Amino acid sequence: MSDKTMRERMLAGEPYIADDPVLGEESRRAQGLAHRINTMDPTDGDGRRALLEELLGGFGEDSEVRPPLQCDYGYQTTIGARTFVNWGVILLDVATITIGDDVQIGPNVQLLTATHPLEPQPRRDKWEAAEPITIGDNVWLGGGVIVCPGVTIGADTVVGAGSVVTRDLPPGVVAVGSPARVVRELGAASAAVQSEP
Repeated sequence: MSDKTMRERMLAGEPYIADDPVLGEESRRAQGLAHRINTMDPTDGDGRRALLEELLGGFGEDSEVRPPLQCDYGYQTTIGARTFVNWGVILLDVATITIGDDVQIGPNVQLLTATHPLEPQPRRDKWEAAEPITIGDNVWLGGGVIVCPGVTIGADTVVGAGSVVTRDLPPGVVAVGSPARVVRELGAASAAVQSEP
């Protein structure tokens, strides 16, 4: 057995059991801050921003997160500049969640890094793990999108409402469905096609 604490194992991306007392304290801290954000006066933008800066690992200039939000730890999530996150986001940030600049996230989006063993006994023994999620600059996630563990979504990509993203998506595409599939390219190639008579 490793000499690492369960928290160290979690942060290293290794299987762990979430019984580490420091993890418990960090989870309670995140829940407390999220509760304060979710129950404060909705017109107090400065107060909400201060709490988000305290909760998250990074929160870019001119970004907005509309409550309610839920997260595991908060410090594992970074949000770039000029990003808008609509109501009801769930950030299972056991592994890192990196959200770029100018991202648009619709209501009730779930970014889920946590995984559990497929085999029954390790799952019964409460082992779990996580894989990071990366959302590139200028991505638009429609309402209700679910992004699964380990997924990277390339810059400028659009994911249609209700889609479940189980694999990486390249930059500059539209993807829809469950599992999400690329249905269209965007950018220079798309513009050239659209400009033809």
